[in-house]
Amino acid sequence: MNISKRDVQELRKRLTKKACTFDRVTGCYINSGKEVILKFSESFSNLAEEEFFKYLELAKKVFSGTLGKNLLELEFERTDEARERQQFFQTLRSDEQCTDEQIEQFFQQFLENYHSEGSCLVLLFHDIYDVPVRTKDRQRLDDSEEVYEYILCAVCPVELSKAALGYREEENRIGARERDWVVGMPEAGFVFPAFSGRSADINAMLYYAKSESHPELISGLLGCSPCRTSAEEKLMFEDVVNDAFGDMRDQAENAYLFIQRNLDGLIAIREETEEGTGDRALTAEDVADMISDIDMPDLVREAIVEGCTQMFGEEMPAASHLLEPKLAQEGARRAQILTLEKKITTLEQQLDAARGVPPADGPAAEPAECAAPPEAPLAEAPGISLQLPQERCSAVRAATVDGRRCIVIPVEDGETARVNGDALPLWEDETGEPTAAPPESAAEETQTEDGVTTPF
Repeated sequence: MNISKRDVQELRKRLTKKACTFDRVTGCYINSGKEVILKFSESFSNLAEEEFFKYLELAKKVFSGTLGKNLLELEFERTDEARERQQFFQTLRSDEQCTDEQIEQFFQQFLENYHSEGSCLVLLFHDIYDVPVRTKDRQRLDDSEEVYEYILCAVCPVELSKAALGYREEENRIGARERDWVVGMPEAGFVFPAFSGRSADINAMLYYAKSESHPELISGLLGCSPCRTSAEEKLMFEDVVNDAFGDMRDQAENAYLFIQRNLDGLIAIREETEEGTGDRALTAEDVADMISDIDMPDLVREAIVEGCTQMFGEEMPAASHLLEPKLAQEGARRAQILTLEKKITTLEQQLDAARGVPPADGPAAEPAECAAPPEAPLAEAPGISLQLPQERCSAVRAATVDGRRCIVIPVEDGETARVNGDALPLWEDETGEPTAAPPESAAEETQTEDGVTTPF
């Protein structure tokens, strides 16, 4: 890319009341039925002040955005037709050579090549800029270095204002407000020739696209090689990921967030090393590395890499063009939560192992004597789960107590027990009331003959 950010800013800063040198603005209003409703040409200096600033605001928007993302440097294709288009724009930007017929031809060609629903206003500004000489420390001198003559085109959507209530002054009441056709900010535009290195480059032009690049305008009207905006590349990349996962939409959403996190990390690494910045194009290997640590089936992983190759071909997008900072932050947040959950699970498993608790999805650590009886499997009905030291399992038995089937666990002197965390009354105090703490006297006087019994 030859156009620099400084070149764009130099032209944009001139679009003020004092510095602006636009000499004329020509417009064509086209309705949704592709019919020309109005054509006009105005001397820019003769515009009413309010109109002057509104037109200036529309022109300034064409210089807004980021180079390589929605400000694109277009080059003319190497065909006879493209060379004819280049010569046509050379004439169109010349104040001495341009005629009303050529402006009329431009609007007609725009009408033939612009494929979009709704009404629009096409504005064509003409300007001559005496480029001042600057010293090496960028101090401005009064002498002019060269004359940069250019045209600026802005394609503005025209939409009907929303229905609303308003104060009707002539009737002194609140009533329905009249709806007007309102000119919106440009959705596309261009500057020819390109201003590169503070000089005119007739082989290229600066192209602005709000979101959609309108390739039909780029190739059909301008005769240049089509380019994509970063917004289009993001949508294309997201489609590749979603298509790879198929019906697994939730997994695709999570994976896309983690990809954004890794993409942010890749850009940071590139900016810190000699590999380049985030503006360098990705490769298939970069994509494979970017998804290597994300949990997904191998077939999905392969489909993402292959899908990027098919979708973008040899013109893979720059890493920074695919980055969505908010999604990258959300991906980092979810990755932290996932890491913490894994750590908690590991700690719980370590604590269970220390207590002799078997893994939830592993084989039972207790011997067969401690397993639930066949007639009441845990998978079919609620059961009783007991956790005992290995050496105590052999002493557990089933017995009938007071006509009910019970699990009998012998209790040694001085032992206590808990059920669901609550102390189990195994003993009796001096008054005969049940208590969980063994009395200081011999426990055998209050201990049941069979030990602790659990009915089932």
